[in-house]
Amino acid sequence: MAELNSTPEKSGRKPRAKKPNLRVDLTAMVDLAFLLITFFILTTTLSKPKAMDLTMPVGNSDGVPESRTMTICLGKNNQAMYYLGTAEKPLLAAKITDYSSTGLRKAILATRKYVQQTTGKNMIVVIKPAETSIYENLVNTLDEMNITDVQQFAIADIAPKDISLLKDRQAY
Repeated sequence: MAELNSTPEKSGRKPRAKKPNLRVDLTAMVDLAFLLITFFILTTTLSKPKAMDLTMPVGNSDGVPESRTMTICLGKNNQAMYYLGTAEKPLLAAKITDYSSTGLRKAILATRKYVQQTTGKNMIVVIKPAETSIYENLVNTLDEMNITDVQQFAIADIAPKDISLLKDRQAY
């Protein structure tokens, strides 16, 4: 049992009538403190790690139709180049954009609409980060895939033709 005792002060004065010792029982306060600590420990939520699901193809796969394939090449200075089809024969010419909602997002939505109208199928996106791009650009592009609800996308190595297209547009 916890208690608080006070001792009388000794002084040169003559003793008066004896006062009883003051006794305060602190057991209830200690119990309350432990109950509060236990309550806050049990009700605290710890931050959960946030991760994005990424599914990559396994093994060799059949070719993807050019008419449904949008390629996004990530360049320097927060710029991205996109085109539909192949780099040699693009169905939609290569253009440079940024990662804003009026940039890459608008390009993805417009290209998806074009693919849906011409083929009647969903668009497939291939993301190709260049050596000059930064990791944040890849994360922003993956975020745009989630925002625009693109279900089929992959991350691939950048080809020499894509690098030359980026250099032509001063984005490499």
